[in-house]
Amino acid sequence: MTSDKNDLDRVWKLMDKIGFCMLATREGEDIRSRPMAAHTVREENTIYFLTDADSHKDDEIEAEPNVALAFADSRGQKYVSVSGVAEVSNDRAKIKELWSTPAKAWWDSADDPSIRVLKVTPKDAQFWDSPGTVVSYVKMLAAAVSDIRPDIGDTGKVRM
Repeated sequence: MTSDKNDLDRVWKLMDKIGFCMLATREGEDIRSRPMAAHTVREENTIYFLTDADSHKDDEIEAEPNVALAFADSRGQKYVSVSGVAEVSNDRAKIKELWSTPAKAWWDSADDPSIRVLKVTPKDAQFWDSPGTVVSYVKMLAAAVSDIRPDIGDTGKVRM
């Protein structure tokens, strides 16, 4: 695993561009995932989410704070997997800062008392960044009829 600045820049840019991820938590031996809208703040080395106080994920995070985030842009063939530590808070100022129009699908306003902030501090990430679906398929097809493995993009692991 590296801490290459270019790879680290790429990870933050990919997460920011993709915007949505699957948040995976543990419930006993089971792993649960759900889609979440991510608010990336590189300067704080943090990924924020708005969540509901009554959700099961909050209990799961309290019991086991190690989580995984999976960002995927399948059309562009770009992916980021993040391991981190999560915590839930009732930081009303941060809730107002993160509030956006899409949040209205779940709550009436930023003043809703059931909104919580889910903060994930990433430990490390792995990324896959390919030139796109069509180019990747052409390279895989060419590799299938030859003895050459396809170069279908960049990949790397970074410490965050």
